[in-house]
This record gives sequence, C-alpha cells and structure tokens, in this order.
Amino acid sequence: MKTMKLVPEEISKIILGVDNFVLMTHLHPDGDALGSLLGLADILEGLGKKVFRYLEEPVSHLFDFLPGCSRAETDIIALQNFVAAAQGNVAAISLDCGDCDRLGQEKMELLNLHPFLVIDHHRGHREFGDFRWLDSERSSTGEMIYELAMELEADISYVAAFNVYVAISTDTGSFRYECTSPRTLRIAADLVELGVHPEEVAGHVYDNFTLQRLRLMEQVLATLELFESDQLAFITATNKMFDDCGADAGDTEGFINYPRALRSVKVAVFLKENKKGGVSVSLRAKGGCDVAEVAAVFGGGGHRNAAGFRLIGKGVKQVQKLVLDALSKALV
Repeated sequence: MKTMKLVPEEISKIILGVDNFVLMTHLHPDGDALGSLLGLADILEGLGKKVFRYLEEPVSHLFDFLPGCSRAETDIIALQNFVAAAQGNVAAISLDCGDCDRLGQEKMELLNLHPFLVIDHHRGHREFGDFRWLDSERSSTGEMIYELAMELEADISYVAAFNVYVAISTDTGSFRYECTSPRTLRIAADLVELGVHPEEVAGHVYDNFTLQRLRLMEQVLATLELFESDQLAFITATNKMFDDCGADAGDTEGFINYPRALRSVKVAVFLKENKKGGVSVSLRAKGGCDVAEVAAVFGGGGHRNAAGFRLIGKGVKQVQKLVLDALSKALV
C-alpha cells in the first residue's frame, strides 16, 4: 500500500541520521502505548539502530504476550548508561503521550534528552519536546508508527506487525470506534498479510483474565449508578476493592466498556482511587457529547469519545458530583 506524505520531514530525517534511541510512553501504558513502543523499537533495530525501551513500571500481565516486552527496562541508571555510551549520537521518542507529566517521576531526566521527538494522536495534546508529529485524525499511535515505517522504507517484521496490530485494534475497540477509518482497516489488512492472526490477538486481549481481575470486576460493576434518564453511567474502583481482590490498577483495563455498552448510555465514567492519592477519571462516549472538552475543564484531555483526567485532594463522591455536573451540561 502506497503511503501518503504524512510524516514531518524533520522527524524522518532525525531518525535516519541517529544511531541510538530511547523510546518511552505514558504511565500505566495501554495496548496502543506498548504496541507502538515495541513495534517502533523492532522497526528501528531493523534499520540497524540501537534502542532502549524505557518504561517506569514493568509491563502489566495483561500485555505480557506482546513480543519483545521482556526487553523493556525500568532502570533509569541503565538508561543513563545507554545514553552515555551513545556519546551524543542519541535521540528520544515519546509515543502516545499527550502530556509530559504523564512520562512519570523521571520526566525531567527524559526531557533532558535531545533531540526529543514526540509522536501522538491525542487531540488534547499539550505540546512538549523538540519536534512533534501530532495527528488527532489517526485512530491510534500504532497507525502512525505504520506510516513512519512506510516513510522510512523500513521492513516490518512479524514482531513489529503484531505489536502495531495490537496498538491499533485496542485503541479502536477492535475496529468498533468512530476513529476507525478506511485507512485504519487497510493498514490492519497489511499487518494480517504479514502474518498477524486477528483471532490470536483477540484471544490475548479479551480472554486473559486472572481470578483477581474477575473478582475486581464483580465489585466494580456492582457500583453502577445511572443518571440523567440513564444517559450517564458511573462505576467506581476503590483502594479497598483492589486490596480485597489482590488486584492492581492494570486489572481495570476495559471495565469502562461495560457501562458504555448499555443501550441508553451516552457517556460512561470510571472513577478509580489511586494508591498515591487522588482519583483518576476515565470517560467514554458514544454520540454527541465531546468528553475531551469535559476532561479539559479538569486539566485532562483525550479524544472526542475517550478522555480522562486526575483530581488530587478530593474523594470519590466529590469527584463524582463535579463530573456529573459537567456532563449534565454537556449532554446533547
């Protein structure tokens, strides 16, 4: 498939001219973040580059099926040694991260790497880095990584194809969301031709529950509350639930899709208490409510139908009231 000229020239020039790369993504990475990072890492290594795959925390068990995930490192000292050995011939690439604060506690160390490239598809992106490729019309960062590979005339191995397919399929809800374009499906078809089996990916993504995750889901779904003539649905995960079930934040992946699936619901909201304090809020919409605009009111961002933010210093009930008031006004 012939690619359109989409990649900023300075991005491709830097990548072709540098031999060593530090790749990173946002905290609590989802399938798009991890798939994009691991897919790009393999593509770059296929071009003869050296790559350091940095994550703040180990890969969640939900995504430990991704090929190459065992090569991701969480040791900042190891990253510093990699950069030192590069002797200035190094670049950083942030993937799928809409805000530098989401790079984690080592963000200043990471932002001190130059040139710092940013590849992201979030509409509410808060600009950072030296060079940026931002495209909110893309279904996923994974889709952008495919375009980058085409621009670089790089071979896409099975490992890269698998990771990029996971990135695209998870961020499109298995090609169900509004962000799925004809181009998205054509790219997915190319990846299948490279050997990816959609049923295998679906099995890993949707049929990989632990007992702890199932117990947590039972408790979370029991918190379901409906408002505004059943157009707004709220579910909640508390720290006590996590402790009682022996689960962690990663185990909540996909929970918000259940209240969103209710016929009457236009917006689903998932409130999650954080061990470090505060409440994380995930918003998923279908229809006319732009949840990215709602999230922006609280300092967050995202896409029209998928957005989020975090509030510090307030309890779950306080956050619920604030979000409910904002969404009630935003409903159309």
